[in-house]
Amino acid sequence: MELKQFDYHLPLTRIAQTPKKPRDHSRLFVYDRTHKKVVHDFFYNLPSYLTKNDVLIFNNTKVFPARLIGKKDSGGKIEVFLLKQIQNNSWQVLIGGHRKHIGTKIFFAHNFSCSLIKQIDNQTWVATFNLSSKKLWQAIYAYGKTPTPPYIKKQSNLTAYQTVFAKKKGSVAAPTAGFHFTKKLLTKIKKQGVQIEYITLHVGLGTFAPVTSTDITKHHLHQEWVEIDKTTATRINKAKKNGKRIIAVGTTSVRTLEALAIKKNNTYTIKPTKKWVNIFIYPGYKFKFVETIITNFHLPKSSLLMLIAAFLQPKNSGINLIKKLYAVAIRKKYRFYSFGDGMLIK
Repeated sequence: MELKQFDYHLPLTRIAQTPKKPRDHSRLFVYDRTHKKVVHDFFYNLPSYLTKNDVLIFNNTKVFPARLIGKKDSGGKIEVFLLKQIQNNSWQVLIGGHRKHIGTKIFFAHNFSCSLIKQIDNQTWVATFNLSSKKLWQAIYAYGKTPTPPYIKKQSNLTAYQTVFAKKKGSVAAPTAGFHFTKKLLTKIKKQGVQIEYITLHVGLGTFAPVTSTDITKHHLHQEWVEIDKTTATRINKAKKNGKRIIAVGTTSVRTLEALAIKKNNTYTIKPTKKWVNIFIYPGYKFKFVETIITNFHLPKSSLLMLIAAFLQPKNSGINLIKKLYAVAIRKKYRFYSFGDGMLIK
């Protein structure tokens, strides 16, 4: 399966630069897989597509200011992008620019610095900081910048690039399908009798790193941390057993549920856990747990686009269908990517 098959042309004018206000006034592209039907709506009408037999599962991860701009000891400007905490004072990081080597020291403030101690690949390193624990986090929040994607030209603040239900700190990118939900909309959905659950996947390099393998089956996602507690897992499993529809809000929720689903007595259940996962879902994958997805419109050649293609048509590639649906969305002037409009695939 070739990477170029997942390419499509998107006019730059379709890339959303700011979130809708209110957020639930974004548009909603609804695709019914059974009847092969498209409906154009607004996200605040999502409750009309839900029933008491539904379970909405959200990723409650919280974005932190992961971009640190510093200077090398030689004086050159350099960016350090925090990816994954290894120990109290060491992180896996992405480093921009050239002329870096083991021992390079980077200063962010007079009392805040790091040193590169190990190279993982061309851009990924292990860095140790001169601060640890609480003091390191205080410095990150004092000097770090919001890690908004490069296609968003104006730097966003951390409030804009965060879901209203964000709780557990640890992501370097937001679970953007959750952007469309306001507290008012969530209250309405709860009053409707829809079951709402929260799980955690801290978004890391695995989500936004480009797929570079010509043959996508050779691509490997970086690990990302997931958490589901015992109480939540029990409620989700009970709902699944009782025939409720499992609706994953965002591809991160999809990956978490699918990675943790285990077969028991001819049915799949979710095991409570805290661990690293690196599940890569592409056409040909057989979904175990998720029955409906709420998502955004994704970048060409991205692992997220491949996941949606797999979900659209489980019995074949889904590549042509997703291109067809995206062409409709472009023609109808939907907004794409992180701050863009939503898509409900049922």
